[in-house]
Amino acid sequence: METNNDYTQDGTVDLRGQPVLAEKTGKWKACSFLVGYEAFERMAFYGIASNLVVYLTTQLHEDTVSSVRNVNNWSGSVWITPLLGACVADTCLGRFWTFTISSLIYVMGMVLLTMAVSIKFMKPSCENGVCNKATTSQIAFFYASLYIIAIGAGGTKPNISTFGADQFDDFNPQEKKLKVSFFNWWMFSTFAGALLATLGLVYIQENLSWGLGYGIPTVGLIFSLVIFYIGTPNYRHKVRKSQYPARDLFRVPIVAFANRKIDLPNDPSELHEFDMQYYFSTGKRQVHHTPAFR
Repeated sequence: METNNDYTQDGTVDLRGQPVLAEKTGKWKACSFLVGYEAFERMAFYGIASNLVVYLTTQLHEDTVSSVRNVNNWSGSVWITPLLGACVADTCLGRFWTFTISSLIYVMGMVLLTMAVSIKFMKPSCENGVCNKATTSQIAFFYASLYIIAIGAGGTKPNISTFGADQFDDFNPQEKKLKVSFFNWWMFSTFAGALLATLGLVYIQENLSWGLGYGIPTVGLIFSLVIFYIGTPNYRHKVRKSQYPARDLFRVPIVAFANRKIDLPNDPSELHEFDMQYYFSTGKRQVHHTPAFR
């Protein structure tokens, strides 16, 4: 018979909202799927970003200034959309479903981009060494693919690493140590994917085929997502404690400013409103006092 000690102590649940068993879910059993995805996602992103200016100037025949401006606009979009993705996850869908939907959008953008650089009528034609400029429809299809990727990245970037952190119970000292190891491997997979893209995919794009250079990370991304979905029964999910997390975020500086003249107690434990049992029963995390940002 299962007891309360068999379940996670931080209040995580499965997709149906039921408490999950600590031994059968989470930890590296779940995070191994996430680390693999991150490596292929970084490979896909840097496989595009590292050589995009070259493609725009040599294949779509844009001038250098326009190419650099367009790449900067796209890169900015990729890094801004995660603000929206995080908001959607925290207020509506949760991390798992936001990531799931966004990852499918990401893959769709990669497939369309691979088509744009591979299919003959989607690229400018060349005769006797003279190449025509890209048509309006060719340009529209190419940039639509890029910005579909940016939308997909908005939902995956802010949620996949935090979803990985959710797989470790902070109230379990052993799992808390494992979380540190997870982020070490997470960063390793991130830079490994970027390195493979910069060294390998860029060479393939310029010397073999642009379609192959974009197709390899696309296939890898699809494969990693299949592996991610296979791991679904192993995942833990955080219960949303607030319907409007953005409101709580704005309350922090307001309250901090209002309390700026209050003297700190000698015992940091007096800063907590509740005793330790409250945090265990509710699954909320106790924020420890630190003078580092006085």
